[in-house]
Amino acid sequence: MSQYTVAVVGTGPDPANPTVEGFAMGYRHAEAFRNDDRCRLVACADLVPEHAAAFADEFGLDETAVFADYERMVASVEPDVVSVAVPPAAHEEVVVGCARAGAVEAVHCEKPMALTLRSAERMVQACWRRGVQLTFNRQRRFGKPFTEAARLVEEGAVGDLERVEIGWGDFFDTGAHAVDLAGMFAGDRPAEWVIAQLDYRDEDVRFGAHQENQMFAQWRYENGVHGVLSTGEGSGLVDAPFHLRGSDGEIRIGGDPMLELRRGDGWEAVDVGGETMHGAPGDADRFGSSFHDRSVAAVVDALDSGEESALSGRTGLNTAEILFGGYESVRRRGRVDLPLDIDDSPLEAMVESGALSPEPASDPGAE
Repeated sequence: MSQYTVAVVGTGPDPANPTVEGFAMGYRHAEAFRNDDRCRLVACADLVPEHAAAFADEFGLDETAVFADYERMVASVEPDVVSVAVPPAAHEEVVVGCARAGAVEAVHCEKPMALTLRSAERMVQACWRRGVQLTFNRQRRFGKPFTEAARLVEEGAVGDLERVEIGWGDFFDTGAHAVDLAGMFAGDRPAEWVIAQLDYRDEDVRFGAHQENQMFAQWRYENGVHGVLSTGEGSGLVDAPFHLRGSDGEIRIGGDPMLELRRGDGWEAVDVGGETMHGAPGDADRFGSSFHDRSVAAVVDALDSGEESALSGRTGLNTAEILFGGYESVRRRGRVDLPLDIDDSPLEAMVESGALSPEPASDPGAE
């Protein structure tokens, strides 16, 4: 059995008190790698010394395995796998730096991929050129509500899939999962176009990026399947977090029951072993979830086999293009045909220019 050494960049703060600066995802990654007997955690890096020290204590790392600088860590330890859990603005620097280091075989990075599409593309290209496996932690792909739904679609339980409707979360952060799952159901095809509109009246900044309050978006994949997303106050437009409509049936995900199928006149529950959209029974006592375990297992499986992972950066670009294309549609006030050719983040640019002027978030500590 292969034994891979693993290092984590971006340990994050106390996982018992997660924040929108990162949710301490380094702990979730590390726990999942620790749970895979093909892997051994050997080092960590974080710019905040106390964060790195607390992480090292939790995972039994010697003080010589703790670094402030990820480049020094990679040069000193030469890990096979680097798990990247820094904020998205730093993803490109760390991912490309690890790819260029020479010793790293695989990089497993948090989502969203990056703050611009060009940044995401550069990461994928840099790793491809150097033969480094690049994956992104879209762990919900491995939750039974979603894998069972995908199985039903593939087996033709609803006929030909026509539309994936989403009424959950937001467009950029949670959307990195939601739109990715829509792509999975549709066969991981690129989209042809996207059209969208949003509302942003109350400031919401997560991971250093603005996040709209309400969004409506529609897109079409190359195989003719449509995606529709309605978030915020408009999420009730969709009668479940995910509603898959086919020519001969429907699937709903995220309600009660968690997964249900309609063929003919009635709905029937599909057994998912008690799992929800967020994890499996017993996950509440962990840093992360069994979904993270399965995500990491898939990463290591791909490294063992040499085959492309379902979490690959190439596949991730399909989702990233829809996300940034949706924001570009808002900026252009019209449909955007893909592939997308922009260098900036349209949402950030609209905020900076004053085209969108959200009211600053109130300080909870203010009197």
